[in-house]
Amino acid sequence: MNATCLKNAAIAAIMTTVLVLPVFGLHLTRQGVRTIIEPQWGIVAAAAAAVFFFQLFSPLLARAGRRIHVRPPELPSIAFDRNPWLLAALLLAAAAWPFFAGRSAVDIGTLALIYIMLGLGLNIVVGFAGLLDLGFVGFYAVGAYTYGLLYHWAGWSFWEALPLAGGMAALFGFLLGFPVLRLRGDYLAIVTLGFGEIIRLLLINLARWTGGPDGISGIPKPTVFGYEMARRSSVEGQQTLHELLGMDFAPQHMVIFLYLMALLLATVTLWVSNRLLRMPVGRAWEALREDEIACRSLGLNPTRIKLSAFTLGATFAGLGGAFFAARQGLVNPESFTFMESALILAVVVLGGLGSQLGVILAAILITVLPEVAREFAEYRMLIFGLIMVLMMRWRPQGLLPMKRPHVELDA
Repeated sequence: MNATCLKNAAIAAIMTTVLVLPVFGLHLTRQGVRTIIEPQWGIVAAAAAAVFFFQLFSPLLARAGRRIHVRPPELPSIAFDRNPWLLAALLLAAAAWPFFAGRSAVDIGTLALIYIMLGLGLNIVVGFAGLLDLGFVGFYAVGAYTYGLLYHWAGWSFWEALPLAGGMAALFGFLLGFPVLRLRGDYLAIVTLGFGEIIRLLLINLARWTGGPDGISGIPKPTVFGYEMARRSSVEGQQTLHELLGMDFAPQHMVIFLYLMALLLATVTLWVSNRLLRMPVGRAWEALREDEIACRSLGLNPTRIKLSAFTLGATFAGLGGAFFAARQGLVNPESFTFMESALILAVVVLGGLGSQLGVILAAILITVLPEVAREFAEYRMLIFGLIMVLMMRWRPQGLLPMKRPHVELDA
Protein backbone atom coordinates (compact mmCIF):
# COMPACT_ATOMS: atom_id res chain seq x y z
CA MET A 1 0.00 0.00 0.00
CA ASN A 2 1.51 3.36 -1.01
CA ALA A 3 0.56 7.00 -1.47
CA THR A 4 -0.67 6.38 -5.01
CA CYS A 5 -3.16 3.75 -3.85
CA LEU A 6 -4.37 6.07 -1.08
CA LYS A 7 -4.75 8.96 -3.53
CA ASN A 8 -6.69 6.85 -6.04
CA ALA A 9 -8.97 5.52 -3.29
CA ALA A 10 -9.70 9.04 -2.03
CA ILE A 11 -10.51 10.31 -5.53
CA ALA A 12 -12.81 7.33 -6.13
CA ALA A 13 -14.59 7.97 -2.81
CA ILE A 14 -15.10 11.64 -3.68
CA MET A 15 -16.50 10.78 -7.11
CA THR A 16 -18.82 8.24 -5.51
CA THR A 17 -20.10 10.87 -3.09
CA VAL A 18 -20.78 13.29 -5.97
CA LEU A 19 -22.68 10.62 -7.91
CA VAL A 20 -24.61 9.06 -5.02
CA LEU A 21 -25.64 12.26 -3.22
CA PRO A 22 -28.15 13.65 -5.77
CA VAL A 23 -29.61 10.22 -6.59
CA PHE A 24 -29.85 8.42 -3.25
CA GLY A 25 -28.67 10.93 -0.67
CA LEU A 26 -31.50 13.47 -0.92
CA HIS A 27 -34.96 12.42 0.26
CA LEU A 28 -37.82 14.78 -0.67
CA THR A 29 -40.84 14.95 1.62
CA ARG A 30 -43.98 17.01 1.14
CA GLN A 31 -45.41 18.92 4.11
CA GLY A 32 -48.40 20.94 3.01
CA VAL A 33 -47.24 23.32 0.31
CA ARG A 34 -43.58 22.97 1.26
CA THR A 35 -41.04 20.47 -0.01
CA ILE A 36 -38.38 19.53 2.52
CA ILE A 37 -35.06 18.00 1.55
CA GLU A 38 -33.73 15.47 4.05
CA PRO A 39 -30.12 14.41 3.40
CA GLN A 40 -29.44 10.70 3.82
CA TRP A 41 -25.83 10.95 4.90
CA GLY A 42 -25.68 7.32 6.03
CA ILE A 43 -26.26 5.98 2.51
CA VAL A 44 -23.71 8.38 1.02
CA ALA A 45 -21.08 7.57 3.66
CA ALA A 46 -21.59 3.82 3.29
CA ALA A 47 -21.21 3.97 -0.50
CA ALA A 48 -18.12 6.19 -0.31
CA ALA A 49 -16.50 3.99 2.35
CA ALA A 50 -17.16 0.81 0.37
CA VAL A 51 -15.59 2.28 -2.78
CA PHE A 52 -12.66 3.72 -0.79
CA PHE A 53 -11.67 0.45 0.84
CA PHE A 54 -12.27 -1.58 -2.30
CA GLN A 55 -10.06 0.74 -4.36
CA LEU A 56 -7.45 0.82 -1.57
CA PHE A 57 -7.05 -2.94 -1.20
CA SER A 58 -7.80 -4.13 -4.75
CA PRO A 59 -4.10 -4.01 -5.84
CA LEU A 60 -3.17 -6.18 -2.86
CA LEU A 61 -5.93 -8.67 -3.68
CA ALA A 62 -4.86 -8.78 -7.32
CA ARG A 63 -1.23 -9.49 -6.39
CA ALA A 64 -2.28 -12.14 -3.90
CA GLY A 65 -4.49 -13.76 -6.52
CA ARG A 66 -1.58 -13.90 -8.98
CA ARG A 67 0.70 -15.46 -6.37
CA ILE A 68 -1.66 -18.26 -5.40
CA HIS A 69 -3.15 -18.61 -8.92
CA VAL A 70 -6.74 -18.06 -7.86
CA ARG A 71 -9.19 -19.18 -10.52
CA PRO A 72 -12.96 -18.84 -10.43
CA PRO A 73 -14.69 -22.17 -9.94
CA GLU A 74 -15.94 -23.83 -13.09
CA LEU A 75 -19.66 -24.46 -12.93
CA PRO A 76 -20.83 -27.80 -14.30
CA SER A 77 -22.29 -27.81 -17.78
CA ILE A 78 -24.91 -30.15 -19.16
CA ALA A 79 -24.54 -31.54 -22.68
CA PHE A 80 -28.13 -31.96 -23.79
CA ASP A 81 -27.04 -33.75 -26.95
CA ARG A 82 -25.60 -36.51 -24.77
CA ASN A 83 -28.51 -36.50 -22.32
CA PRO A 84 -31.73 -36.55 -24.40
CA TRP A 85 -33.66 -38.11 -21.52
CA LEU A 86 -32.59 -35.29 -19.21
CA LEU A 87 -33.73 -32.72 -21.75
CA ALA A 88 -37.07 -34.49 -22.16
CA ALA A 89 -37.54 -34.62 -18.38
CA LEU A 90 -36.80 -30.90 -18.05
CA LEU A 91 -39.25 -30.04 -20.83
CA LEU A 92 -41.97 -32.17 -19.26
CA ALA A 93 -41.37 -30.53 -15.88
CA ALA A 94 -41.50 -27.07 -17.46
CA ALA A 95 -44.73 -27.96 -19.31
CA ALA A 96 -46.40 -29.35 -16.15
CA TRP A 97 -45.29 -26.49 -13.86
CA PRO A 98 -47.96 -23.88 -14.84
CA PHE A 99 -50.79 -26.25 -13.86
CA PHE A 100 -49.59 -26.11 -10.24
CA ALA A 101 -48.29 -22.52 -10.02
CA GLY A 102 -50.14 -19.27 -9.46
CA ARG A 103 -51.17 -16.89 -12.20
CA SER A 104 -48.52 -14.25 -11.43
CA ALA A 105 -45.77 -16.89 -11.36
CA VAL A 106 -46.88 -18.24 -14.75
CA ASP A 107 -46.91 -14.69 -16.16
CA ILE A 108 -43.32 -14.17 -14.99
CA GLY A 109 -42.37 -17.54 -16.47
CA THR A 110 -43.84 -16.51 -19.83
CA LEU A 111 -41.84 -13.28 -19.78
CA ALA A 112 -38.68 -15.27 -18.93
CA LEU A 113 -39.29 -17.53 -21.95
CA ILE A 114 -39.60 -14.47 -24.22
CA TYR A 115 -36.21 -13.25 -22.99
CA ILE A 116 -34.79 -16.73 -23.53
CA MET A 117 -35.90 -16.52 -27.18
CA LEU A 118 -34.38 -13.07 -27.57
CA GLY A 119 -31.19 -14.08 -25.78
CA LEU A 120 -30.72 -17.15 -27.96
CA GLY A 121 -31.30 -15.04 -31.07
CA LEU A 122 -28.77 -12.38 -30.02
CA ASN A 123 -26.37 -15.15 -28.99
CA ILE A 124 -26.10 -16.10 -32.68
CA VAL A 125 -24.93 -12.58 -33.56
CA VAL A 126 -22.78 -11.77 -30.53
CA GLY A 127 -21.82 -15.14 -29.09
CA PHE A 128 -21.34 -17.24 -32.23
CA ALA A 129 -20.33 -14.65 -34.86
CA GLY A 130 -18.70 -12.11 -32.52
CA LEU A 131 -20.64 -9.10 -33.91
CA LEU A 132 -21.60 -6.61 -31.19
CA ASP A 133 -25.24 -5.62 -31.79
CA LEU A 134 -26.77 -2.88 -29.62
CA GLY A 135 -29.91 -2.46 -31.72
CA PHE A 136 -31.34 -5.97 -31.47
CA VAL A 137 -34.57 -4.59 -30.04
CA GLY A 138 -35.28 -3.12 -33.48
CA PHE A 139 -35.92 -6.62 -34.88
CA TYR A 140 -38.07 -7.35 -31.84
CA ALA A 141 -40.15 -4.27 -32.65
CA VAL A 142 -40.44 -5.22 -36.34
CA GLY A 143 -41.93 -8.59 -35.41
CA ALA A 144 -44.37 -7.10 -32.90
CA TYR A 145 -45.56 -4.35 -35.23
CA THR A 146 -45.83 -6.75 -38.18
CA TYR A 147 -48.48 -8.72 -36.32
CA GLY A 148 -50.14 -5.57 -34.99
CA LEU A 149 -50.34 -3.93 -38.41
CA LEU A 150 -51.49 -7.09 -40.20
CA TYR A 151 -54.31 -7.49 -37.70
CA HIS A 152 -55.26 -3.80 -37.68
CA TRP A 153 -55.27 -3.28 -41.45
CA ALA A 154 -55.92 -6.78 -42.88
CA GLY A 155 -57.53 -8.73 -40.03
CA TRP A 156 -54.86 -11.45 -39.97
CA SER A 157 -54.79 -13.89 -37.07
CA PHE A 158 -51.72 -14.63 -34.96
CA TRP A 159 -50.89 -17.89 -36.72
CA GLU A 160 -51.16 -16.25 -40.14
CA ALA A 161 -48.94 -13.34 -39.12
CA LEU A 162 -46.32 -15.30 -37.15
CA PRO A 163 -44.26 -16.57 -40.14
CA LEU A 164 -44.42 -13.18 -41.82
CA ALA A 165 -43.30 -11.47 -38.60
CA GLY A 166 -40.20 -13.66 -38.55
CA GLY A 167 -39.67 -13.08 -42.25
CA MET A 168 -39.94 -9.28 -41.98
CA ALA A 169 -37.48 -9.21 -39.10
CA ALA A 170 -35.12 -11.43 -41.12
CA LEU A 171 -35.41 -9.00 -44.05
CA PHE A 172 -34.49 -6.07 -41.81
CA GLY A 173 -31.59 -8.08 -40.41
CA PHE A 174 -30.39 -8.82 -43.94
CA LEU A 175 -30.64 -5.14 -44.90
CA LEU A 176 -28.79 -4.08 -41.74
CA GLY A 177 -26.00 -6.49 -42.60
CA PHE A 178 -24.91 -4.52 -45.68
CA PRO A 179 -23.95 -1.20 -43.96
CA VAL A 180 -21.92 -3.04 -41.32
CA LEU A 181 -20.00 -5.42 -43.58
CA ARG A 182 -16.77 -3.43 -43.21
CA LEU A 183 -17.30 -2.44 -39.58
CA ARG A 184 -16.22 -4.14 -36.39
CA GLY A 185 -15.91 -3.41 -32.69
CA ASP A 186 -17.14 -0.05 -31.43
CA TYR A 187 -18.09 1.21 -34.90
CA LEU A 188 -20.33 -1.79 -35.45
CA ALA A 189 -21.97 -1.23 -32.05
CA ILE A 190 -22.67 2.44 -32.86
CA VAL A 191 -24.29 1.63 -36.22
CA THR A 192 -26.51 -1.10 -34.75
CA LEU A 193 -27.47 1.22 -31.88
CA GLY A 194 -28.53 3.82 -34.42
CA PHE A 195 -30.59 1.22 -36.27
CA GLY A 196 -32.56 0.37 -33.13
CA GLU A 197 -33.29 4.04 -32.45
CA ILE A 198 -34.27 4.69 -36.08
CA ILE A 199 -36.86 1.90 -35.90
CA ARG A 200 -38.32 3.32 -32.67
CA LEU A 201 -38.49 6.87 -34.04
CA LEU A 202 -40.11 5.67 -37.27
CA LEU A 203 -42.79 3.91 -35.24
CA ILE A 204 -43.48 7.16 -33.39
CA ASN A 205 -43.52 9.43 -36.45
CA LEU A 206 -45.49 7.19 -38.82
CA ALA A 207 -48.58 7.84 -36.72
CA ARG A 208 -50.98 7.37 -39.64
CA TRP A 209 -50.09 3.68 -39.90
CA THR A 210 -48.56 2.74 -36.55
CA GLY A 211 -50.66 4.84 -34.18
CA GLY A 212 -47.67 6.95 -33.14
CA PRO A 213 -46.80 7.03 -29.43
CA ASP A 214 -50.13 5.34 -28.57
CA GLY A 215 -49.31 2.29 -30.66
CA ILE A 216 -51.83 -0.35 -31.69
CA SER A 217 -54.28 -1.82 -29.17
CA GLY A 218 -56.89 -4.55 -29.23
CA ILE A 219 -54.53 -7.16 -30.68
CA PRO A 220 -56.17 -10.58 -30.19
CA LYS A 221 -54.66 -13.53 -28.38
CA PRO A 222 -53.72 -16.68 -30.34
CA THR A 223 -56.50 -19.15 -31.08
CA VAL A 224 -56.51 -22.93 -30.72
CA PHE A 225 -57.33 -24.49 -34.11
CA GLY A 226 -59.39 -21.39 -34.89
CA TYR A 227 -61.32 -21.38 -31.59
CA GLU A 228 -60.85 -18.46 -29.22
CA MET A 229 -59.99 -19.00 -25.57
CA ALA A 230 -62.34 -16.34 -24.26
CA ARG A 231 -65.59 -16.02 -22.34
CA ARG A 232 -67.43 -14.98 -25.53
CA SER A 233 -66.39 -15.21 -29.15
CA SER A 234 -65.65 -11.97 -30.99
CA VAL A 235 -67.41 -13.44 -34.05
CA GLU A 236 -71.17 -13.76 -33.68
CA GLY A 237 -72.42 -17.33 -33.90
CA GLN A 238 -68.98 -18.92 -33.47
CA GLN A 239 -68.17 -21.14 -30.50
CA THR A 240 -65.25 -20.62 -28.16
CA LEU A 241 -62.92 -23.45 -27.21
CA HIS A 242 -64.52 -23.74 -23.76
CA GLU A 243 -68.00 -24.01 -25.26
CA LEU A 244 -66.79 -26.65 -27.70
CA LEU A 245 -65.26 -28.73 -24.91
CA GLY A 246 -68.13 -28.08 -22.48
CA MET A 247 -65.84 -26.46 -19.91
CA ASP A 248 -66.31 -23.45 -17.69
CA PHE A 249 -64.22 -20.46 -18.72
CA ALA A 250 -61.34 -19.45 -16.43
CA PRO A 251 -58.81 -16.67 -17.16
CA GLN A 252 -56.05 -18.97 -15.89
CA HIS A 253 -56.49 -21.17 -18.96
CA MET A 254 -55.31 -18.43 -21.33
CA VAL A 255 -52.32 -17.66 -19.09
CA ILE A 256 -51.28 -21.33 -19.15
CA PHE A 257 -51.83 -21.54 -22.92
CA LEU A 258 -49.60 -18.50 -23.52
CA TYR A 259 -46.91 -20.02 -21.30
CA LEU A 260 -47.00 -23.31 -23.20
CA MET A 261 -46.79 -21.42 -26.51
CA ALA A 262 -43.77 -19.47 -25.26
CA LEU A 263 -42.18 -22.72 -24.10
CA LEU A 264 -42.73 -24.25 -27.54
CA LEU A 265 -41.22 -21.24 -29.35
CA ALA A 266 -38.24 -21.13 -26.97
CA THR A 267 -37.66 -24.88 -27.44
CA VAL A 268 -37.75 -24.51 -31.23
CA THR A 269 -35.32 -21.58 -31.00
CA LEU A 270 -32.95 -23.62 -28.83
CA TRP A 271 -33.12 -26.65 -31.13
CA VAL A 272 -32.58 -24.66 -34.34
CA SER A 273 -29.69 -22.60 -32.96
CA ASN A 274 -28.10 -25.74 -31.53
CA ARG A 275 -28.29 -27.50 -34.88
CA LEU A 276 -26.98 -24.45 -36.75
CA LEU A 277 -23.95 -24.33 -34.49
CA ARG A 278 -22.98 -27.84 -35.58
CA MET A 279 -23.49 -27.16 -39.27
CA PRO A 280 -20.89 -25.57 -41.57
CA VAL A 281 -22.50 -22.15 -41.08
CA GLY A 282 -21.97 -22.46 -37.33
CA ARG A 283 -18.29 -23.30 -37.82
CA ALA A 284 -18.02 -20.32 -40.15
CA TRP A 285 -19.49 -18.05 -37.44
CA GLU A 286 -16.89 -19.28 -34.97
CA ALA A 287 -14.08 -18.74 -37.49
CA LEU A 288 -15.31 -15.18 -38.10
CA ARG A 289 -15.46 -14.51 -34.38
CA GLU A 290 -11.93 -15.71 -33.74
CA ASP A 291 -10.16 -13.99 -36.64
CA GLU A 292 -11.76 -12.42 -39.70
CA ILE A 293 -8.49 -12.29 -41.65
CA ALA A 294 -7.80 -15.97 -41.03
CA CYS A 295 -11.41 -16.71 -41.92
CA ARG A 296 -10.96 -14.97 -45.28
CA SER A 297 -7.68 -16.78 -45.90
CA LEU A 298 -9.48 -20.12 -45.50
CA GLY A 299 -11.69 -19.27 -48.48
CA LEU A 300 -14.74 -18.31 -46.43
CA ASN A 301 -16.79 -15.28 -47.40
CA PRO A 302 -17.16 -12.94 -44.37
CA THR A 303 -19.93 -11.04 -46.16
CA ARG A 304 -22.20 -14.07 -46.36
CA ILE A 305 -21.28 -15.16 -42.84
CA LYS A 306 -22.22 -11.79 -41.33
CA LEU A 307 -25.44 -11.59 -43.32
CA SER A 308 -26.45 -15.09 -42.23
CA ALA A 309 -25.81 -14.26 -38.56
CA PHE A 310 -27.82 -11.03 -38.66
CA THR A 311 -30.64 -12.64 -40.65
CA LEU A 312 -31.08 -15.74 -38.49
CA GLY A 313 -30.72 -13.85 -35.21
CA ALA A 314 -33.31 -11.31 -36.35
CA THR A 315 -35.73 -14.08 -37.32
CA PHE A 316 -35.98 -15.33 -33.74
CA ALA A 317 -36.38 -11.77 -32.48
CA GLY A 318 -39.27 -11.25 -34.91
CA LEU A 319 -41.02 -14.41 -33.73
CA GLY A 320 -40.57 -13.28 -30.13
CA GLY A 321 -41.94 -9.83 -31.00
CA ALA A 322 -45.10 -11.28 -32.59
CA PHE A 323 -45.71 -13.41 -29.50
CA PHE A 324 -45.08 -10.37 -27.26
CA ALA A 325 -47.72 -8.38 -29.16
CA ALA A 326 -50.23 -11.24 -28.81
CA ARG A 327 -49.52 -11.63 -25.09
CA GLN A 328 -49.77 -7.92 -24.29
CA GLY A 329 -52.69 -7.16 -26.60
CA LEU A 330 -51.04 -3.87 -27.58
CA VAL A 331 -47.73 -2.55 -28.88
CA ASN A 332 -46.21 0.92 -28.58
CA PRO A 333 -42.72 2.33 -29.20
CA GLU A 334 -41.95 2.65 -25.48
CA SER A 335 -41.71 -1.13 -25.25
CA PHE A 336 -38.69 -1.13 -27.57
CA THR A 337 -36.21 1.34 -26.09
CA PHE A 338 -32.45 1.00 -25.88
CA MET A 339 -32.78 -0.38 -22.35
CA GLU A 340 -34.40 -3.50 -23.81
CA SER A 341 -31.42 -4.00 -26.12
CA ALA A 342 -29.06 -3.52 -23.18
CA LEU A 343 -31.04 -6.03 -21.13
CA ILE A 344 -30.96 -8.66 -23.89
CA LEU A 345 -27.23 -8.11 -24.37
CA ALA A 346 -26.73 -8.44 -20.61
CA VAL A 347 -28.49 -11.82 -20.75
CA VAL A 348 -25.94 -13.04 -23.31
CA VAL A 349 -22.92 -11.59 -21.49
CA LEU A 350 -24.05 -12.74 -18.05
CA GLY A 351 -24.77 -16.27 -19.23
CA GLY A 352 -21.59 -16.57 -21.28
CA LEU A 353 -20.92 -15.68 -24.91
CA GLY A 354 -21.89 -18.62 -27.09
CA SER A 355 -23.33 -20.63 -24.19
CA GLN A 356 -26.95 -21.58 -24.79
CA LEU A 357 -27.46 -23.04 -21.33
CA GLY A 358 -25.89 -19.92 -19.83
CA VAL A 359 -28.26 -17.67 -21.78
CA ILE A 360 -31.25 -19.64 -20.48
CA LEU A 361 -30.02 -19.39 -16.88
CA ALA A 362 -29.24 -15.66 -17.17
CA ALA A 363 -32.64 -14.87 -18.74
CA ILE A 364 -34.41 -16.64 -15.87
CA LEU A 365 -32.32 -14.84 -13.24
CA ILE A 366 -32.72 -11.38 -14.78
CA THR A 367 -36.49 -11.84 -15.14
CA VAL A 368 -37.31 -13.58 -11.87
CA LEU A 369 -35.03 -11.89 -9.32
CA PRO A 370 -36.51 -8.35 -9.71
CA GLU A 371 -39.98 -9.80 -9.13
CA VAL A 372 -38.84 -11.69 -6.04
CA ALA A 373 -37.09 -8.67 -4.48
CA ARG A 374 -39.79 -6.07 -5.10
CA GLU A 375 -38.77 -4.05 -2.04
CA PHE A 376 -35.54 -3.14 -3.88
CA ALA A 377 -37.33 -2.18 -7.11
CA GLU A 378 -36.10 1.43 -7.07
CA TYR A 379 -32.50 0.20 -6.82
CA ARG A 380 -32.95 -2.38 -9.56
CA MET A 381 -30.66 -0.81 -12.16
CA LEU A 382 -28.03 0.06 -9.54
CA ILE A 383 -27.90 -3.54 -8.30
CA PHE A 384 -27.96 -4.84 -11.85
CA GLY A 385 -25.01 -2.63 -12.84
CA LEU A 386 -23.08 -3.69 -9.74
CA ILE A 387 -23.61 -7.37 -10.59
CA MET A 388 -22.35 -6.81 -14.15
CA VAL A 389 -19.23 -4.99 -12.86
CA LEU A 390 -18.48 -7.83 -10.45
CA MET A 391 -19.01 -10.37 -13.22
CA MET A 392 -16.56 -8.57 -15.51
CA ARG A 393 -14.09 -8.47 -12.62
CA TRP A 394 -14.26 -12.02 -11.31
CA ARG A 395 -15.93 -14.13 -14.01
CA PRO A 396 -15.77 -12.40 -17.40
CA GLN A 397 -16.52 -15.66 -19.22
CA GLY A 398 -20.08 -15.72 -17.80
CA LEU A 399 -22.01 -17.98 -15.46
CA LEU A 400 -21.86 -21.05 -17.69
CA PRO A 401 -19.13 -20.45 -20.28
CA MET A 402 -19.20 -22.34 -23.53
CA LYS A 403 -16.79 -25.28 -23.55
CA ARG A 404 -15.09 -25.62 -26.89
CA PRO A 405 -13.16 -28.74 -27.98
CA HIS A 406 -9.41 -28.23 -27.74
CA VAL A 407 -6.17 -30.17 -27.87
CA GLU A 408 -3.29 -29.67 -25.44
CA LEU A 409 0.24 -30.52 -26.49
CA ASP A 410 2.92 -31.37 -23.95
CA ALA A 411 5.84 -28.98 -24.07
